[in-house]
Amino acid sequence: MARIDLDLAHSYKPNPQQDSDYALLPLKMTFEDGGAYALLGPSGCGKTSLLNIISGLVRPSQGTVAFDGVVMNDKTPQQRNIAQVFQFPVIYDTMTVAENLAFPLRNRGVSADRIKLRVGKIAEMLELSGQLDVRAAGLAADAKQKISLGRGLVREDVSAVLFDEPLTVIDPHLKWQLRRKLKQIHHELKLTLVYVTHDQVEALTFADQVVVMTRGRAVQIGSASDLFERPQHTFVGHFIGSPGMNFLPAQRSGSGLQVAGCPVAATGPLPAASGALRLGIRPEYITLAAPGAPGAVPALVTQAQDIGTYWLVTAQVGTGGAATTVRARLNPEAAVPAAGQTVWLAVLGSHTCFYANELLVSATSPIPEVSA
Repeated sequence: MARIDLDLAHSYKPNPQQDSDYALLPLKMTFEDGGAYALLGPSGCGKTSLLNIISGLVRPSQGTVAFDGVVMNDKTPQQRNIAQVFQFPVIYDTMTVAENLAFPLRNRGVSADRIKLRVGKIAEMLELSGQLDVRAAGLAADAKQKISLGRGLVREDVSAVLFDEPLTVIDPHLKWQLRRKLKQIHHELKLTLVYVTHDQVEALTFADQVVVMTRGRAVQIGSASDLFERPQHTFVGHFIGSPGMNFLPAQRSGSGLQVAGCPVAATGPLPAASGALRLGIRPEYITLAAPGAPGAVPALVTQAQDIGTYWLVTAQVGTGGAATTVRARLNPEAAVPAAGQTVWLAVLGSHTCFYANELLVSATSPIPEVSA
């Protein structure tokens, strides 16, 4: 395994002049030896480009990739000793499950006894022990992808194992099982794992640290709790969560705030800023409040949906063109308001975040400048 240090940018164009010319804007990050990481973001955000740069399939147009302090820009995937698992199974249909799992080890001259032990261990982890003598051609798609995962995990000497959306072809229930298996395998084998996905559930349940990406930029690296409780960028707040974070226009007004045009009495410290802000609050943390209560705003309910474990209430805060949609997840045992009813929603509290120029600001920090 290896510690991987990235300090790079990448463009597929020969002369990049502006941000839109870059597949990956300048970034600097470290994947620690033995860590489990996920690259999370929508299609086209640069996840796979970054993975292919780590593996050596793509050379960065600027900067360096280093393994344990050694720059690897000129090294091939074989020289980097990388195992990569792709979106669709990469296996030999004419071979048995055991032969497929053993193939990477035989190529490296590992002894037969050691191959047998290692193949048996990985097969047991992936629940393939009963199919070792079955030819891969006759297996279902999920079993084939298990073999592909096993081929990536079977080597003990790899610098890292890279996964490029490996569960796309898998049935949703089996996805949950395989994510659990990968988590168990990581804890047991202590491999450096980097997992690309656009699915937040996959990323947050698999990885210890998640890199959230958008438009070629890594906007936050953190644990599931970090990303949920304190998104550093409005994109993270929007992308993480179901539904995502609510954002309301806000501005300091004396000792309080104007939120979506409504005066709100402060319930705690406010950002030391006089410009335009955005108040961010998760639907899970919005509660019903008494009329005129500090930290609450009036809202017109437009929809109330029974989701089973909670009610999802959609409401409008403000009027006219300034109206902003807000969603709240309310306890199913609460007195749920009906569509057309005006209620007061508490939006200020310990879980409230404030943003300026898309970036998180604290009660004492100035408004961050937008980089050119």
